[in-house]
Amino acid sequence: MSVQAWTAVVVGATFALYVGIAIWSRVRTTAGFYVAGRGVSPLANGMATGADWMSAASFISMAGLISFMGYSGAIYLLGWTGGYVLLALLLAPYLRRYGRFTTSDFLGDRYYSKSARLVGALCTLFVSFTYVAGQMRGVGVVFSRFLEVEIATGVVIGMGLVLLYATLGGMRGITYTQVAQYAVLIVAYLIPAVAISSQLTGEAVPQIGFGARLVEGPHAGRFLLEVLDALHRELGLPEYTAAFVPGKKGWVDVLAITVALMVGTAGLPHVLIRFYTVPTARAARWSAFYALVFIGILYTTAPAVAAFARVNLISSLHGTPVREAPEWFRTWQKTGLIAFVDRNGNGRIDLSGDPERNELEVDRDIMVLANPEIAALPAWVVALVAAGGLAAALSTAAGLLLVISAAISHDIVKSVFAESMSEGRELALARVSAGAAVLVAGYFGINPPGFVAQVVAFAFGLAASSFFPALVLGVFSRRVTREGAIAGMIAGIGFTAGYIVWFRFVDPSAGPDRWLLGISPEGIGAVGMLLNAAVAIVVSRFTPPPPAEVQRLVGDLRAPVARAGSLPSAARVGDEAARRR
Repeated sequence: MSVQAWTAVVVGATFALYVGIAIWSRVRTTAGFYVAGRGVSPLANGMATGADWMSAASFISMAGLISFMGYSGAIYLLGWTGGYVLLALLLAPYLRRYGRFTTSDFLGDRYYSKSARLVGALCTLFVSFTYVAGQMRGVGVVFSRFLEVEIATGVVIGMGLVLLYATLGGMRGITYTQVAQYAVLIVAYLIPAVAISSQLTGEAVPQIGFGARLVEGPHAGRFLLEVLDALHRELGLPEYTAAFVPGKKGWVDVLAITVALMVGTAGLPHVLIRFYTVPTARAARWSAFYALVFIGILYTTAPAVAAFARVNLISSLHGTPVREAPEWFRTWQKTGLIAFVDRNGNGRIDLSGDPERNELEVDRDIMVLANPEIAALPAWVVALVAAGGLAAALSTAAGLLLVISAAISHDIVKSVFAESMSEGRELALARVSAGAAVLVAGYFGINPPGFVAQVVAFAFGLAASSFFPALVLGVFSRRVTREGAIAGMIAGIGFTAGYIVWFRFVDPSAGPDRWLLGISPEGIGAVGMLLNAAVAIVVSRFTPPPPAEVQRLVGDLRAPVARAGSLPSAARVGDEAARRR
C-alpha cells in the first residue's frame, strides 16, 4: 500500500481507540471532569504525564531543532527533563496534599484573595493558549503531508477529535487516552530510530549509534559526529558539535533558555494539574518519577534521531540535480514545508551556510516526520510516525484544553463571580469553555507565531515568569503576602510577554546585540522569573503579613501529616481579614 493508504489505516485505528476510551470513561461530576476522581495510579499517571508532556514540540520539533542547532540544541533536553526534578522536589507532593482542582485554587487560598485566584487563572489562559498553538500547528503539519490536505484542514480535523474526547471524558477520559497515546508515540519514535541506527552504524540502540562509526556510504568507517562536523565545514556552517562559536547561541542565552525551560516545566498548569489526579502526596512523587523515566526514553533518543536526519538530509540532497531529487523531496515540496530556489541556475540543489547562496529552505518541524522517508524505510513505518506525531500533539492539546476549561468555569466564573453555581451547571460551562478554547487554539494553529518548539518555548517562559515563583514561595515562605504574589506575577508575566511581543512581532529582525544581556525571547522567562520573585519579596516586606491561619496552612503543607481541615479554613480566615482591613 502507499504511504497515504497506510497512514489512513494506522491513524484511523488510533483515532478509533482514543474515541472508544473517551466513551468508556465519560464522566458526570466535576471531580471526575477536573481531576479524574483522584483515583489514577502513579504508574498510569506517570505514563499519561509523559504523553501530556511529550507534545508536538518533543515528538516533531525537538529533534528537528537539534538537527539544525547541533550542540546548542541540548538546551531543550536539559531544560525539559531537569524541570521534572524541580517539580518532584518543590511542588508536586505539596500541591497534591493541598488538594482541590487547580493551581489557581491554591493561589487563591494561599494568598487569601480572589484577586490572586483571578490573576492565576488569567496567567493560566495566557500560557495555555500559547502552548496549544504549537500543538495544533503540529497536527496540521502531519495531516498536510500524510493525508495530502491543507494544513488548515488538518488543524480542523484535530480540533474535532480532541474536542470529542476532552469534553466527553474530562480528565478521566484524557488520562486513559493519554496512556494509549504514550504507547503509540513511543513505539512510533523508537522503531524508525532503531532501523536508521542499524542502517547507518550497525548499532540497533540509537543512543549507541549516536557515538558509533558509519558502516556504509562514502564516509564509512568514520564517526557519525565527525562526519557531521566535516559536512558543516564544507557548507560553511559552524561545526555540529561546536558550542558558543560565531553562528551559534552565546553561553548567556543558552543558560537563560535552559533555566526558563526548567522552571517553566515546573510551572506549567497542564502538568501541575496531573498531580491532583492521584490518591496521595506519595503517589504524586512516584508519578513524577515514572513520568521522568517514560520521558527519558524519548529524550535520550532524540539527539541520535537529529544526527541521523542531518547526515541523511545533507548526503541525499547536496549537489543533487533537482530533476533527480528523491521522491520524498518532491512530496514534501508540495506541502510548502521545503522550498528550493535555483539561485545559480545550475539545476542542482546547493546547500550553504551563506543565506545568499543557500538554495534550500527546510521547515525544522518536518525532520522527524520526513526521516523515515529520507532513509527509505517501509511505508507502514512512515505511517506509524505520522500516528505518533498526532498522538503527541493531541495528548497535550487535550490536557491544555481541560486546563483552559477549568480556568474559565471553575477559577473565574464559579470561584469569583458565581459561587452558588450548581455542579451540573459548572460541568456544562466547562464543556462549553472547552469548545470555545478549541476554536481559538485552531486559529493559532493555522496562524502560528513560529516553529512548534519555538512557540512552546515562549509558553515555558511565560509559565516560568508567572507561576513558578508564586507557587514555590507559597509553599516554602510564610511571609509572602497576597499583594506581593499578585504584584510579582503581574510584573513577571508582563515583562516577559512584552519582551516576546516586541522582539518577535514588533522588531523581529533584532539580534543578540539588541537583546537584554544577549538573551533571546525564548530565554527571557528566566529574567522574568527573577523579577517576579524579587517584586513579591520586596512588596511583601511592606505589606501586612498573611493571617495566622494562612501561615499555619503553609506549615501544614510541609508537615509529615497535614492537620485536617486547615486548607479550607485558610481561605475563610483570609477573606475575613481582608474585610476587616
